[in-house]
Amino acid sequence: MGEWYFEYEIQVNRPGLLGDIASLLGMLRVNIVSINGIDEDRRGMLLKAEKQESIERFMSIVSTMDNIHVTKFREPKVRDRLAVMHGKYITRDADEKNTFRFVRDELGILVDFMAELFKKEGNKLIGIRGMPRVGKTESVVAASVCANKKWIFLSSTMIKQTVRNQLIGDEFNQNNLFILDGAVTRRTTDERHQQLVREIMRLPATKVVEHPDLFVQHSEYKLGDFDYIIELRHHPDEVITYEIIEKNEMMSQNDQFGGFGGFNF
Repeated sequence: MGEWYFEYEIQVNRPGLLGDIASLLGMLRVNIVSINGIDEDRRGMLLKAEKQESIERFMSIVSTMDNIHVTKFREPKVRDRLAVMHGKYITRDADEKNTFRFVRDELGILVDFMAELFKKEGNKLIGIRGMPRVGKTESVVAASVCANKKWIFLSSTMIKQTVRNQLIGDEFNQNNLFILDGAVTRRTTDERHQQLVREIMRLPATKVVEHPDLFVQHSEYKLGDFDYIIELRHHPDEVITYEIIEKNEMMSQNDQFGGFGGFNF
């Protein structure tokens, strides 16, 4: 049974329009898996049908309807499924197609988006940009739970600065999700940590790097190595800068020597 994403723009929003389309699908034995309004004037549907001919007949009929304009008809992508689920498309950068933008009010769709990425097997490198306390780490952890993935922090400042220099037991498993803070990893002088990061980067697993722009500085990696870049802002016009991030990192390092300590193991 095949699956398709069908989306149309409403030209004339007359009563019974959706019912006519649903009835047509029913007569052709095409099942509606889910449906939702997309933004203000579009509707999206996930469809399933046993026969390709049923879908082809449906498309030939709806393409002649004056009240709608078909905007998308294709095999569902992750963005299509999320659009039907949440009623809006996630924003993708016009120039950098692998960069996706979210604001804090969209944490729900962000978590679902990352969870879909985490579920896919194989090697993936994902970067996430954002100012402090915008919800980056929390979103990654929540998405890991949704994807039923065990997460391993290689470096982090979530509670206190954490720098791992070894993994134990089943932590060194390609089915795990590995998270690191690019600012922390870039600054640490622990060669064992750097060697661990290099080993994990070679592992065919999913890696999430917070502050990828800082991570690639003075390293063998570049932004072009990332499969996806996610940007998270408090509001759409917020500028992501690294001055505050680096200042916070310096303060965190100073705290280590002030008696409160970090985690280095």
